[in-house]
Amino acid sequence: MANLILFVNSFLSYLLLFVLIVALVIVACIIGVKWRKSKDAKAALEMRADTADGSTTA
Repeated sequence: MANLILFVNSFLSYLLLFVLIVALVIVACIIGVKWRKSKDAKAALEMRADTADGSTTA
């Protein structure tokens, strides 16, 4: 019986660790997508400003 309790305790501990790692990966992906969208929006504004000036950067 003691071995079963130890096994369940260890299993739940690793399950909790796995859930925490998955949550961190999801948060990191969400932050990465937001940063990328922000960067793309800034690049689009700069491109629009460059074409409005009439300057070409090729």
